[in-house]
Amino acid sequence: MRKFTYRRTALVAGLAVLTLTAAGCSSDKKDDASATTTASVTATSAAESPAASDTSASAATSTSAAADSVTLTGERDVEVTLTGPIAVKYSSATEAQKKDLGKPLTGDHNAEKRDSGVVFQQFQGGVITAKNDDPGTPAYITWGKIRDAWNVERDAEGVPVKTGGSNGSAGPLGIATSDEQTEGHLKVSTFEHGKVTYDTKTGKVTVVVNGKDVPSGL
Repeated sequence: MRKFTYRRTALVAGLAVLTLTAAGCSSDKKDDASATTTASVTATSAAESPAASDTSASAATSTSAAADSVTLTGERDVEVTLTGPIAVKYSSATEAQKKDLGKPLTGDHNAEKRDSGVVFQQFQGGVITAKNDDPGTPAYITWGKIRDAWNVERDAEGVPVKTGGSNGSAGPLGIATSDEQTEGHLKVSTFEHGKVTYDTKTGKVTVVVNGKDVPSGL
């Protein structure tokens, strides 16, 4: 087994471009039974807390209440160690949420600390992001199709482009500012400069950047 460990040290900045092997449709509407976490999970902390009852209830978990180091087996049996706010958020998730996230994706583009301080870890079914890796910084989970729309390469106005744009944490939406919220049959995630909505009835994804509706790109 090869080891691939993510620590708090700065990594080379880059676009969060990845191949999504098993992305679901939303946090409670997964359609890929293969997106499951490995049985080999190691967590270290001074105290352990029960998993959150839902995503929104666990938005800002402190490092004293959850593991600040979690080791998982990712794709191709590569060992991945989550640290800081990313580890805290993951360890506070319910078993169902961990199953929906699936395995962590590997490679620099799927787990980085940017020059801005933003940290993120992509999974098969979602992504966990935080503004920085300081203790106590809240991290948020973005799921399925909403994550897919966030990962679409866009220009500065939020319009999808094939080249010359940016995506993920470096894109015009910015990083997540909330966990996914449920509004009737809609799933909504907010970001620094907009929001993304997933309609569970129609499957439609709506993206708003700086108050303007833009194509989802999906």
